[in-house]
Amino acid sequence: MASKSRGGRVHLPDFFADLVRCETRLYNALNECLRERHGIVTSQFEFLRFLRDHPGSRVADLAAEFAIGIGATSKGIDRLDKKAWVIRRTNPSDRRSSLLELTDDGLQLVAAAEATFTETLAELTAGLLGGPSGLAAVQVLSELRSVLERDRIGLPTG
Repeated sequence: MASKSRGGRVHLPDFFADLVRCETRLYNALNECLRERHGIVTSQFEFLRFLRDHPGSRVADLAAEFAIGIGATSKGIDRLDKKAWVIRRTNPSDRRSSLLELTDDGLQLVAAAEATFTETLAELTAGLLGGPSGLAAVQVLSELRSVLERDRIGLPTG
């Protein structure tokens, strides 16, 4: 059950529950739409979008961005490679790693999926983010993320 505050103060367990449940429900709804319209899931879309915006990234770069393990990231890239949306190129400065690049099909897919993603997210958040409280929520989440990333909090272990 959603709870704004108790006695004028933020109740942290309720804040955490609201944050996680919102993220989960949005993620699942976007997953459904992307799978239905484009045959991909949200995590694949996010990888493709990151690679489009950061050409020449390595698996380690994606793992750091999404705060997930290298093994899980590598498996995700393997799936995209198998579909011919991503290719691995030998890293000239470190032959132990690969540089990742979107194929033409991968670029077309991410462009189409981004339109669906943005449209669906706009529908799901309609009327909630445009006003002062929405802008404040966006700012708070952005600042929280910046602090967590700066202090390297929540990175996978092992």
